[in-house]
Amino acid sequence: MTSIAIIGLGWLGEPLAMHLKGLGYNVKGSTTSHEKLPGLQSKGIETALLKFNPHPEGTGFSKLFETDVLFVNIPPRSRTMPEGFYVEQVKFVREIAVQSKVEKIIFVSSTSVYPDWNQKVDESFPLTIENTGSPGIFRAEQILQSEKRYDLTIIRFGGLLGVDRIPGRYFSGKTNVVGDSPVNYIHQDDAVRMSAWIIENNLWNETFNGVAPLHPLRRDVYEKNSRELGFAPPLSYASEGESMWKEISSDKILATGFQFQIPDPLDFWY
Repeated sequence: MTSIAIIGLGWLGEPLAMHLKGLGYNVKGSTTSHEKLPGLQSKGIETALLKFNPHPEGTGFSKLFETDVLFVNIPPRSRTMPEGFYVEQVKFVREIAVQSKVEKIIFVSSTSVYPDWNQKVDESFPLTIENTGSPGIFRAEQILQSEKRYDLTIIRFGGLLGVDRIPGRYFSGKTNVVGDSPVNYIHQDDAVRMSAWIIENNLWNETFNGVAPLHPLRRDVYEKNSRELGFAPPLSYASEGESMWKEISSDKILATGFQFQIPDPLDFWY
């Protein structure tokens, strides 16, 4: 039975673990929180305490790296940690993975690596450290790709939303909100399914955008959220044409046969 270890059993990692267990995989993972350990273990997920600070701290986490597939899902804390902290975290993950002879890695990246150049963008876009929208995440990708001794697939997810993450709520009652640019969102359900699809179909040594194929305007999403969920919409929107944007293509993952259950962010459930 293929074993899968998920570094980061959080908002995406925990439902992914449950989904993969349902598919018959042997799943284990890590959390940074003592409080979450009992709940995760009660669901049948072998869980270790592990925090990259940026060096690894925790207990019993070496067993995590005795796995067929390592799913690396460490959110960059760019607002609270100094620049370079995330890159150091990923360096330590790579070092342990190489020492443990992990053969396959999936790295959760972000579409924020693409610049906002008012255009449609796919995985063939020639990213550099000079043009990237997120130098830390781009460097992390480069570290995992350099001198790699494992199969590596990178998933650049758009805005991970749905369930308790409601885009309109973040802008409720705010002024001068950008409303005229396209969204690049993916629902939690589809992010889980897409991650599992890559493993099941052995889609290795690739980079995929994880974004719903439809891109309604931000204003339309926020207004629909406020109507349906009963909170105030933004008080005002920025003048049209002032903000820079990008529209991320999901054509590459669609070409593998993957189908989104919720292709339109206007239909996300919360």
